[in-house]
Amino acid sequence: MITHLATLLLGVGAEAVPTQLPTQLLNPPPQAPPGIEQLAGQIVGWLKWGVLVVGVAGILVCAGMIIIGHRHRGGLAQEGLIGSLWVLGGLTLASLAAVLVAAFARLGAQ
Repeated sequence: MITHLATLLLGVGAEAVPTQLPTQLLNPPPQAPPGIEQLAGQIVGWLKWGVLVVGVAGILVCAGMIIIGHRHRGGLAQEGLIGSLWVLGGLTLASLAAVLVAAFARLGAQ
């Protein structure tokens, strides 16, 4: 396909068009700009801390909703239970963020 397209667009023969391009040329490894690694690490650390604080607050709010809605407010208790599942899902995703990004980065490098 690439050979046919190059032949049509460039007017060159099929033997002049490379069929396999070097992988390192198209997909270099990630590299932080000079001097930004420490700042990036600090920002990621702040974000992790923020996620933990918001997660604890979310669990406490959902627990309060379940407690208050226990009697005669079934809808509030149900929302608290569903909300706690969402909070736990978000915390799970946040804790797996680095693992997921590393897995996709390795997958893209192949």
